[in-house]
Amino acid sequence: MICRAPTCDEAQGATHAGTNGRANVWRRSTPGRATHAGTNGHLSGFRRLPRPSPHRHAAALLLAVLIVACTLLGRPVHASQFDYGLEPRRIAEGVYVLIGATEDFSFANGGDIVNTGFIVGATGVIVIDTGPSRRYGEQMLAAIARVTEQPVVLTLNTHHHPDHFLGNQAFPPETLAALPGTIRGIETEGEAFSANMYRLNGDWMRGTEVFVPRQRVEPGRRTIAGRDIELLALGGHTDADLVVIDHATGTVFASDLLFHGRAPTTPHADIPRWLDSLDRLESLKNVQRWVPGHGELTEDTAPIAQTRAWLEWLTATIRDGAEAGLDMPELLATPIPERFFELELAESEFRRSVVHLFPAAEQAALAAGGVRSR
Repeated sequence: MICRAPTCDEAQGATHAGTNGRANVWRRSTPGRATHAGTNGHLSGFRRLPRPSPHRHAAALLLAVLIVACTLLGRPVHASQFDYGLEPRRIAEGVYVLIGATEDFSFANGGDIVNTGFIVGATGVIVIDTGPSRRYGEQMLAAIARVTEQPVVLTLNTHHHPDHFLGNQAFPPETLAALPGTIRGIETEGEAFSANMYRLNGDWMRGTEVFVPRQRVEPGRRTIAGRDIELLALGGHTDADLVVIDHATGTVFASDLLFHGRAPTTPHADIPRWLDSLDRLESLKNVQRWVPGHGELTEDTAPIAQTRAWLEWLTATIRDGAEAGLDMPELLATPIPERFFELELAESEFRRSVVHLFPAAEQAALAAGGVRSR
């Protein structure tokens, strides 16, 4: 079957346009189910024609079906099977990562924009983050089984953003663990995150439910499954950001405290605290490799430098704009400096960060009497 892309007029009448121009036609209903979003359960955007004949009605319905079919067939490989294609990469003895795309959430990637990983010990496996969906968690567990027969003994959620915990239900519930602040975040915001992921990623999310870790992580150094593991309780990207260090190999899973080749996200950011956490990471000794939450791993401190530079520029830009009396649309027009051109999503993340952070900066400037007249 050969399909052409629908014209703009056809597509506008056939689907509800969502993020990045893709059709977002699913919303969260009851746990584990997704339903069509639209008036009374129908596709939105159709105009009701006066008394259509049966033939015209059938033709219109056929056109809509063909448009949707063509759209689905034109999506990337794996989407029809909902296969993330997870292939663990061995980066050190017993240490594996799965690298996600440096993109926004979308149907095309199924939410696979996150780096996850696992460490194989003598008596079990330590999992670091479970991905954006039940499907991802199940496929990650299958990928682990291709590497080792050892059981999963600890499943860590590094923080409460959805791409890091919505695969939890695939793993043994008694192994799920996180910092207390992360557990609170999942409890209070998990369902809203899940609903939004259904909207952004469509049927990749089918069957996904929020599973809250019940085991509270205590920071410190200990032996887990025969591995010398240290857990650091930091923060700044969110209220609670867990860092996992495998001392035998010098591997640091820094989660979303570090971004590499991608602009950082800031919906729950405390930037001064985040910068302090970067200083703490940079002070670590005998590090052989860094695994950021997003972007390629590296053996140098480039992710620390990139993340710090972006956060410092972002803070100064928003503060200076507030003190200059700019309004939000004026600040949003700020050009991205050339040194950040190499970062994926720099423009879109800057706009999101302005929305997140500018109101507080504006209030601080007004309270300090620092707003300059224009």
